[in-house]
Amino acid sequence: MLNNGAIAWKSRHQSTVALSTMESEYMALIDVTKELKWVRTLLAELGYSNGKPDESTELFSDNQGAIALAKNPVSHSRAKHIDLRHHFIHEAIQDRIIWVQYIPTAEMTADSLTKALRREKHEKCTVRMGMA
Repeated sequence: MLNNGAIAWKSRHQSTVALSTMESEYMALIDVTKELKWVRTLLAELGYSNGKPDESTELFSDNQGAIALAKNPVSHSRAKHIDLRHHFIHEAIQDRIIWVQYIPTAEMTADSLTKALRREKHEKCTVRMGMA
């Protein structure tokens, strides 16, 4: 979101097989972190400034396990098989590029782009994205 409007979104099958919901959500956070770093660089090159250049961009996730792993990628029996290259998200948090925050599933704005919803929920999501 930028200036109360959605500027980027993506829905696709993941290129790697996830063994759990937590791992799938973690990989999605990694993909969005890569995209976010690119968008932040582009906006900086275009001279866009939100007045807070060192402020982290908030990412929302409804999976507390993925959030915990992103913030502290310690060796854990359920995540030890995840390739080390995926842990760069922790560096992005440390460098204040992103901050991952929990949001309840019922409040997830991007749901209208990824699943079938009741009309009321869909309309609520499109308003939040600045599409209505």
